[in-house]
Amino acid sequence: MKTRLMTSILIVAVLAIAFLLKSYVSPYFFDALILFISMFSAYEMCKLLNKMDKPNNKILAVLFPAFLMLIILLNIAFDANLGILYSIVIAVALIVVFFGITYLYSLISKRKTLKEIKYKKLQVSLGKYSFEKAMNTAFCFIYPSFLLIFMSLINHFDEMTTSFANVTNFEGYFSLIVLIFAILIPVFTDTFAYLVGGIFGGKKLCPKISPNKTVSGAIGGVLCCVFFSVAIYFIMYSIPEIKVIFIQTNFAFWKIIIITFIGSFLAQAGDLLESYFKRQAGIKDSGHFLPGHGGMLDRCDSYMFVMPYVFLAFSILLIAM
Repeated sequence: MKTRLMTSILIVAVLAIAFLLKSYVSPYFFDALILFISMFSAYEMCKLLNKMDKPNNKILAVLFPAFLMLIILLNIAFDANLGILYSIVIAVALIVVFFGITYLYSLISKRKTLKEIKYKKLQVSLGKYSFEKAMNTAFCFIYPSFLLIFMSLINHFDEMTTSFANVTNFEGYFSLIVLIFAILIPVFTDTFAYLVGGIFGGKKLCPKISPNKTVSGAIGGVLCCVFFSVAIYFIMYSIPEIKVIFIQTNFAFWKIIIITFIGSFLAQAGDLLESYFKRQAGIKDSGHFLPGHGGMLDRCDSYMFVMPYVFLAFSILLIAM
């Protein structure tokens, strides 16, 4: 418990420093943190797939987030009237390109690939094995890399002038608001699901996937997430600079109720999905990078669906205002 607490304090400290650097120096410091998390999570996902006897190209999977981040930042930096949708389309195209590279590399490295097939004692053709390996690697491009990179898009919400011309004068405050909610939704959900489930117990949520999770904990996590998110909203509303943003974007408190309610369910879905992968791999934790917490993927699983969702939810909010 002491080790877990110390690691939690360290995580909070790193996030606090990242937020300070984003706010007072440059948002690219936060991008660097996102990139590190994405690359390390991709590495752990590759290890999980290997334990599930699903071959993959670990090097390309780990390098992919760097190329994806580069495309996003170049688009933001040059603002070539291409908008957010273009960034997402290019990101999807990059996944396809990297899939092709992975597949061709396995075919070109024929001797190495055949050696892998022989070592695994598989009765499969070179082409089929190469395709399977490319598909597994492409999965790592999407989960966790593609999903986590949405955090970078949120980090630069204000700078996307082509898509959101009405938020360009908020001096980075709007992206800070969205980022805070995107980070807090999984935190509130996980924390109170654990506490409420521990207090009330009851029927198991998904005993075959995650035996410790309960229905009462899941419900408590959602309700507490909504309650505390609304509390954060009103705390922000008391700050004049942020109050102006809420008024200009017509961001009423009932909207944060809807956003956090759905987001809390998605946070728990992300947690369960990673638990399913670990079950299939026959392991308890994705790694040991964070003492007392497990691996990086264990700490980020709740964010996998939340980040794209929050990004899209606030985008729709601005478009509909």
